[in-house]
Amino acid sequence: MALRAALGWLAPAGRLRPPIRAGWLSGRSPQSLGAGAFRQQCDYFLYVPATITRRNRVPLLVMLHGCNQDALGFANGTRMNSLADEQRFIVLYPQQSARANPLRCWNWFHRPTADGAGEAAAIAALVRYVARRYPIDRSRVYLAGMSAGGAMTAILALCHGATFAACGIVSGMMYRAADSALGAVQAMRAGSRLSPEGTAAEAASRVSRRLRLVPALVMHGGDDTVVHPRNAELTVAQFRKFAELMGVPARPLRGPLEQFVTGNGRSYRQSDYARSDQVVLRSILIEGLGHAWSGGDERERFNDPMPPDASRLLWDFLSEFRRPAEPRWRPVRFWLRQLWRYMRG
Repeated sequence: MALRAALGWLAPAGRLRPPIRAGWLSGRSPQSLGAGAFRQQCDYFLYVPATITRRNRVPLLVMLHGCNQDALGFANGTRMNSLADEQRFIVLYPQQSARANPLRCWNWFHRPTADGAGEAAAIAALVRYVARRYPIDRSRVYLAGMSAGGAMTAILALCHGATFAACGIVSGMMYRAADSALGAVQAMRAGSRLSPEGTAAEAASRVSRRLRLVPALVMHGGDDTVVHPRNAELTVAQFRKFAELMGVPARPLRGPLEQFVTGNGRSYRQSDYARSDQVVLRSILIEGLGHAWSGGDERERFNDPMPPDASRLLWDFLSEFRRPAEPRWRPVRFWLRQLWRYMRG
């Protein structure tokens, strides 16, 4: 009787919890970026549609801006918040500190970050922090980034894949494309000198609970003079190899299945790679597009107003995926995969 009375007393209190705050919200990450004297906490911004309540469980999309951008400009340029209102998902915008990088580039070329530590680990921690405090469906946490943000997306997908259901890389770089600022510039101009298959094999050989296959959409402009389109080809090759190695047993993906799409805006070539009957890797090369977000608001830097709408293409791909729930006891397949990687060396 006492327990029933206590529960009856607590129930109204639960119903009286304040409603979730909606709109454009700001915060500070719980974990610092960088190392030593260069450690900085990064700001983040969150967009919560007004229709979302605490009783909902909605997707979370993490958006990583590029160099010479900030969170607000990236949100306005991509118009992702308007799409979030329509499709009912929350958007998280981590923002790089100008003290960590004068151009606000994510330092994806720093070796600790490329290993999944540093800024990559801090962003992953921020995602988990936000997911615990908002009505997020943890099986539908998605990730996308442009340029330097796209390069960071590749790192997070290959090093912290267990957090994300799918990802999008726009005008970005492959994982481990460079390990220095000079190397980053060279890779942007002509592509990485490293083998995409070799770096994929290295990533797949790690024994880590954070390692998972993250389906990916790789989008690039055919006339990009800032990040050469060759980088999109390398990223696709890397994710394709990684997907093949993550299968038990390892087996090639089917594809590419190609189609050329024309419309009112620019034409684009779409190439799909599938495992069984599910597309797990998609490449979109947009003709005539430079280093810009297609279908964006041209008042913001690195946005091109002409269709196709990159935000909608991105969401249409990402929203097809859910991350499987973690079993209480690991299946035999998991342990076989770990044994196979160990024996392979």
